Amino acid sequence: MGTGDFAKWTRRFEDERERRNALGDPDWERGARLHPAVWASIQRFQVGEDGDGANLVAKADEAGDADYTRAVRLFVAEEQNHARLLARLLASGGVRTLTGHWSDTVFVRLRRLMGLRLELLVLMIAEFVALRYYRALRDGTDDPLTSDVAGRILSDEERHVPFHCERLHASMAELPRVIRRPVMALWRLLLLAVSVVVAADHGRALRRLGVPRLRFVSDVMTSSAEVVSAVLEPRPDAWTSTG
Repeated sequence: MGTGDFAKWTRRFEDERERRNALGDPDWERGARLHPAVWASIQRFQVGEDGDGANLVAKADEAGDADYTRAVRLFVAEEQNHARLLARLLASGGVRTLTGHWSDTVFVRLRRLMGLRLELLVLMIAEFVALRYYRALRDGTDDPLTSDVAGRILSDEERHVPFHCERLHASMAELPRVIRRPVMALWRLLLLAVSVVVAADHGRALRRLGVPRLRFVSDVMTSSAEVVSAVLEPRPDAWTSTG
């Protein structure tokens, strides 16, 4: 890719950072009340959002595109802000954060073993599952603070997916055409497996949020076809969220 192709993403992330700073934080003083199963679910997602992103940034550096590296750093900063927002949300309900969770450990170890292309494919699974989860959290509770926090995170995630799609499109174009669709088919199989695990692990919370396990998995898989098209077709930025 030319070095200027990701300059627009840097501007988008920077514009969003300015908007976020102008908006300020949610009103933490009003507190939050949720079912214990939902609190436990948020705890586990908070762990997944927390991280310094150093491995991803290093691989972006190796790609040799300064604009892309800058955009990745801004992406990581947004993910860290998600972890902060969720930690504050948990605190507002008197719930502690977790020091770790097995699912996050598995994802991190997988990503660190891979190059940038495969790391992004694994990262995209987490991002895409998060899209459906935060939509459920935003729409499935009558707690105003929780809906506010989930809505803010969801808005960011809807921007993250096309950002990663654009980089993956360029990366997949470097592979022989004959193996591109099989790679994305394998990606969807892994996404299905992860969605089933998430639905099982967070099933009680999802049910409280009005999204049964099977519906969660079905929604993720149905909308994932758009991601495959965005990665394989020449205009990946045309991808839009269904949320």
